[in-house]
Amino acid sequence: MVNRGLHSHPSHGSSTLLASRFRARKLCGSAITFYTFFIFAFSFFLFLFYLRHFVPDEHQHHLPHPRPHPHSQSQSRSRSRSPQESSKYQYQEQLWDSPFSHALHSCLKPTAKYKGSQGFDGYLTVRSNGGLNQMRTGISDMVAVAHIMNATLVIPQLDKRSFWQDSSVFSDVFDEDHFIDSLKRDIRIVKELPKNLEAGPRARKHFTSWSGVGYYEEMKRLWNEYQVIHVAKSDSRLANNDLPLDIQRLRCRAMYQALRFSLPIEDLGKRLVDRLRSRGGRYIALHLRYEKDMLSFTGCTYGLTDAESEELRVLRENTNYWKVKKINSTEQRIGGFCPLTPKEVGVFLQALGFPPLTPIYIAAGEIYGGNTHLAELSSRFPNLVFKESLATPEELKAFTNHASQTAALDYIICVESDVFVPSHAGNMARAVEGHRRFLGHRKTINPDRKGLVEIFDKLETGELKEGAELAHLVQQMHKNRQGAPRRRLGSPAGIKGRARFRTEESFYENPYPECICGSRSKLETT
Repeated sequence: MVNRGLHSHPSHGSSTLLASRFRARKLCGSAITFYTFFIFAFSFFLFLFYLRHFVPDEHQHHLPHPRPHPHSQSQSRSRSRSPQESSKYQYQEQLWDSPFSHALHSCLKPTAKYKGSQGFDGYLTVRSNGGLNQMRTGISDMVAVAHIMNATLVIPQLDKRSFWQDSSVFSDVFDEDHFIDSLKRDIRIVKELPKNLEAGPRARKHFTSWSGVGYYEEMKRLWNEYQVIHVAKSDSRLANNDLPLDIQRLRCRAMYQALRFSLPIEDLGKRLVDRLRSRGGRYIALHLRYEKDMLSFTGCTYGLTDAESEELRVLRENTNYWKVKKINSTEQRIGGFCPLTPKEVGVFLQALGFPPLTPIYIAAGEIYGGNTHLAELSSRFPNLVFKESLATPEELKAFTNHASQTAALDYIICVESDVFVPSHAGNMARAVEGHRRFLGHRKTINPDRKGLVEIFDKLETGELKEGAELAHLVQQMHKNRQGAPRRRLGSPAGIKGRARFRTEESFYENPYPECICGSRSKLETT
């Protein structure tokens, strides 16, 4: 009777019954204490039982939605990892994160004092020189020069005489109509010279490199004698620094807005980015400067056979417009002037912590030595992707033998990548890094080639082994080389005269602060 009462629900009736029986039997004090204790314990047990069903779990209390966000799911998975595994996972996630941008944003709007095209004094014709990105920066400079000189700019001619022998014209690579229309408030642009001026006299000028506004103001005197000035070279014609804010922003408007690629290039570039994303989401774009012309021009032969080194020397000797013929390859490498080899890139990315199956898009021409040298990278990172494996032969057919157009495809894919890694600081590397800074400081990891040579040499001699120590050295060396916001660098201390201009950081490599502003910037904001 007592046990059945203890296991039934404690109702008012049952309590009365128990009480009457206790009175009838005249229980002793110890028995009353014993039953009272059990009744209290049983009631407390029932309280806890009901509380379990009606009070929400403390973890559920903090979830705003019944279905957690994917990021929450990854955090839940990380909670099941060991502390060491969790730390490694968090570091690998950080590898993909862009640097903190401090609320900086692009700013292109002219100041209140800016005056656009005010008519024109004459025509400026331009022959661009170099590869795609050398021409792009040169054309952007010429837009600013035309504004300073109050000139009408004739659509520039592209370089057809360089190493690549590309026959592309301006409209093959760039959206010509967009270029003209987007700059119409800044300068007047025409597609060709008026017929009556085609055969007339013109001033032919090699404008001085890295010149300021004063120089071009002085050049305006040429309009007294000529209606047409022809510029034989367009690259590096303007200084990187100490120019009016409106001139710098005009350069940025030309580079990042007006010089849009032609529709076929833009369309295919976007499709290739989408295909890369569909393969695994995030990807690295690696600008692997290991083409024959690059190695020959720089004189970098480390890791090559004697026959390959001799082939590169002969090419350099026979290329007339390459001024320097005798180059000490060892000195070049120790000084950090050589591109990383495919093997060195593999060691570098692995030491940074990128997983072996990371998709890596190779932005490059034909790799010197083909698979013989490329295998030293693919053995560590087998998921290498080329535009030839992303696009169909039919899609690439129109771009065959047009190096500037295929370079434009690479440029689009590099700018849109999650991480950009250049193996050498050439024109494309600088242009892509600057564009990524302009778009919000997207992550760019710049290898410290000079510092890495010392590490790679220690690996070669066995003084250092691959593993935790190597990873620590490489990661510490590059923690401040990942594209975080900073002002443009000037020339190193001790360099004087015009030599300092050559050693300054390029304006197009880092357009901060003129074209990148903060919410409280002293510069004119957008």
